[in-house]
Amino acid sequence: MKIQVALIAAATALVVATPAAANEARAEAHGGITWAAGNEEATAGIALGYDFDLGTSTFAGVEASADKVLQDGANVLFGASVRGGAKVGAGKLYAIGGFSFTEHDDAWHLGAGYEHKVGSNLYLKGEYRRYFDVVDVNTAVLGVGVNF
Repeated sequence: MKIQVALIAAATALVVATPAAANEARAEAHGGITWAAGNEEATAGIALGYDFDLGTSTFAGVEASADKVLQDGANVLFGASVRGGAKVGAGKLYAIGGFSFTEHDDAWHLGAGYEHKVGSNLYLKGEYRRYFDVVDVNTAVLGVGVNF
């Protein structure tokens, strides 16, 4: 009897968990380098997002982020983005674009990245973004995140 109850519980958990694996919320921390006009600075940030399945090989998602150039006087850069791309093996290859703003400035951004699952709900990522402002700014980051 205990085995039957355990099997029914496991089957129920699997059925209930399957949709969550297809459409995933995520949270991440990332860090890297920002460069523009001959200057380079370290940067760090966080992001929250949600990806939607568009079939077996593609996805689309939304993201909110906060990034800070690690320099005295630099403001936090808040962003709202959309992303989409292809599922490649255990990873996601994507393009991203959106709008970013600080207390005193704003800019559109475009970029590309790759996210690779390590374990059941952890991932590593690399991403490049270009911010289109008075002086165009480039950012390359590496990050670690969790899907839930």
